[in-house]
Amino acid sequence: MEYRILHRPSFSILEVVIEPGESIQAEAGAMVYMDPSIKITTGTGGGFVNAIKRKFMGGESFFINKFTATASPGKIGLAPSYFGDIKAVNLLPGEIFYAQKGTFLAGTECLKIDTEYKGTKFLIGGEGLFLLKFSCSTLKDLKNTGGTLSETLFLSSFGGIVEKEIRGGEFIVDTSHLVGFKGDLEVKIKSSGGIKTTLFGKEGLVMEFKGSGVIYIQTRSMSEFLKWINSYMEKIRRR
Repeated sequence: MEYRILHRPSFSILEVVIEPGESIQAEAGAMVYMDPSIKITTGTGGGFVNAIKRKFMGGESFFINKFTATASPGKIGLAPSYFGDIKAVNLLPGEIFYAQKGTFLAGTECLKIDTEYKGTKFLIGGEGLFLLKFSCSTLKDLKNTGGTLSETLFLSSFGGIVEKEIRGGEFIVDTSHLVGFKGDLEVKIKSSGGIKTTLFGKEGLVMEFKGSGVIYIQTRSMSEFLKWINSYMEKIRRR
């Protein structure tokens, strides 16, 4: 499989070339264009239970589309429903990547997608009690399916994506700006300051990371953008 990300960071589109017999899985509705040599199949992506969890707990589609090249190599273009960037993340066997809802765009065929409960501390942040959990298939699975020794996850963001690596330290991210993270990281949600800062400074809850790993951050907040849209529409209605 070969890929490139075009028109980034504001209006990114993922263009993938897959060889005969190769497949890529993608969020429902992500396909923009494709060659006629590519066949589409639709499934639950890991079974009915996983699909239910992904839909109602992870905020993703119930169904996942699988695109497979048939007699000849095929090209496919995939894009999220909102404007922003796309980031490719490679996962080795045993690695786990946690992501916020709405960030999954596509992944290689053997990438496993699940949803994981993260406790009430994530409920406070308003970003969902559950996080999407991505993992690479085991070496045995990869050998049986003819897959590579790593899987590629394609994430979408609202705005650009900033990648931050921490090594045995601490880092703080606003809850609405987190895309995802991987590594040996402990996460805790807390207030960014006192009551005055929370109520009047518009800097509410943040995610505090401790340990070593990589954190992916989006430069814009969907919730703040929607608040801006609503306030603008309210001004128009008052005229």
